[in-house]
Amino acid sequence: MSTVATATPQPLLLTKRRIWIIFSALIAGMLLSSLDQTIVSTAMPTIVGKLGGVENQAWITTAYLLATTIVMPIYGKFGDVLGRRNLFLIAIALFTLASVGAAFASNFWMFVVFRALQGLGGGGLMILSQAIIADIVPAKERGKYMGPLGAIFGLAAVAGPLLGGFFVDNLTWEWAFYINIPIGIAAFIVAFFTLTLPSKKAEKKIDILGVVLLSLATTSLIFFTDFIGKPDQGWGSGWTWLFGTALLAAATAFVFTELKAEDPIIPMSLFRNRIFINSTAIGFTLGLGMFSALAFVPTFLQMSSGTSAAASGLLMLPMMVGVIGTSIYSGIAITKTGKYKIFPIIGTILTIGAMLWMTTLAASTPIWVICVQLFFFGAGLGMIMQVIVLVVQNAVPANEIGTATSTNNYFREVGASLGVAVFGTLFASRLAESLKSVFGSFGASAEQASSASASIDPATLNALPGPVKEAVVNAYADSLAPVFWYLIPFLVIALILALTLKQIPLSDTSGMVARGEAVGGEEAERLEAERLAAQQHPEAGADPEHRTSKL
Repeated sequence: MSTVATATPQPLLLTKRRIWIIFSALIAGMLLSSLDQTIVSTAMPTIVGKLGGVENQAWITTAYLLATTIVMPIYGKFGDVLGRRNLFLIAIALFTLASVGAAFASNFWMFVVFRALQGLGGGGLMILSQAIIADIVPAKERGKYMGPLGAIFGLAAVAGPLLGGFFVDNLTWEWAFYINIPIGIAAFIVAFFTLTLPSKKAEKKIDILGVVLLSLATTSLIFFTDFIGKPDQGWGSGWTWLFGTALLAAATAFVFTELKAEDPIIPMSLFRNRIFINSTAIGFTLGLGMFSALAFVPTFLQMSSGTSAAASGLLMLPMMVGVIGTSIYSGIAITKTGKYKIFPIIGTILTIGAMLWMTTLAASTPIWVICVQLFFFGAGLGMIMQVIVLVVQNAVPANEIGTATSTNNYFREVGASLGVAVFGTLFASRLAESLKSVFGSFGASAEQASSASASIDPATLNALPGPVKEAVVNAYADSLAPVFWYLIPFLVIALILALTLKQIPLSDTSGMVARGEAVGGEEAERLEAERLAAQQHPEAGADPEHRTSKL
């Protein structure tokens, strides 16, 4: 009796079988989150039309982006402090329940609220999946697992527009959210039974003030970039400067708070880690450059090809093939060689080359040429994004894996938000002037030209006479191609950062093993074999007292 009472909990045995079972739960969660984003992007015009929110449709994207970005550091830190299993289950449940709410939303603003709730779940699924992989798999072997996680985004980017288009054309827009319900339930069940990770209790005071200030800073950032990107607001708007000022004030207060906090949500000590700073800076600059380009190219493809959003989504397939291929290849290669530095270097070179080529875009550019450009663009992306997460995780202590992972992702999202806003404004302003000039040259009055420019879409474009249609597509190309020149300097900075990235040995110990929460490798396989043998032959090999202590 006393032996049983004093027995300490046995560490988790991270056998290969258990790792792959846990990995299946992560795949299900990531698929749920990534598929939803791409389905909704296709169905959005129909959704806002049905719910009566065409003039406010940007709020659908803003609400989701804001919620996702805010909770990234929170999930990362709380996962380190409290354990990740329950947080992952909460994220799945929240995302699935919010999908039900979105499907049954009776008006536009109710729909926006449920999209924000989806973002609260989606941000957790993204961060916790990456952190859990670091918990159960040593950095030396992690590449072959993180590659498929990156490929999930590629698959979702192709499947999402097709499913969204099918639902809108053949069923109803609500099916874009109904589909999340069975996937979410299945993901929750798989995670509930397979995600055998330890729960913890906070040993230090939770940094609530840091959470509040970071949330305020992030909210101000998202609205600041949103107002920059609005044609009727921009840099001259008082709202833009109000949110910009609030951003600076909240960010400054946050830094001072974190320096004094007992257990900060983003420890300032991370920024004394050269590898962390370098990798996070790569993510930030790529967010500015890469994701800005990704935001504009689909619009050009849709207008130049004259196809629907769902069909034009297929034109992004080559890019996804590039992402999936190099994401998996780089992960396997890193596992084999233990070297990671070369991949961000090659990735940024490929991306710069592809973007230089994309500056030649014109109405006469064949679709197959654009697809080749996007393939190389995607190949570069696949060699960078998952790799820098691995590098960050390998460079920090085991008890900061979640915090470092989420902070890296957070700054990438910040870069993407700034890039899309600033360069989107450049693209939109150039395009508006070009379209007014086009319609004016064909005899439209200034008022007619302004109205036609604001309401042009693929269906309207296809109905225009041949010469006008060609001129409009040329206006899109002439407005978009120069924007790529503005993005290239940021990718050059990313290349310099990649060249100076320090190569250190990859750890052969997973996060949970390093924290004493699990046993891994050959030792785990041996103990598991002994456990199975004891179950099959309980009467052999131990005296009664010894067997009691094993229970």
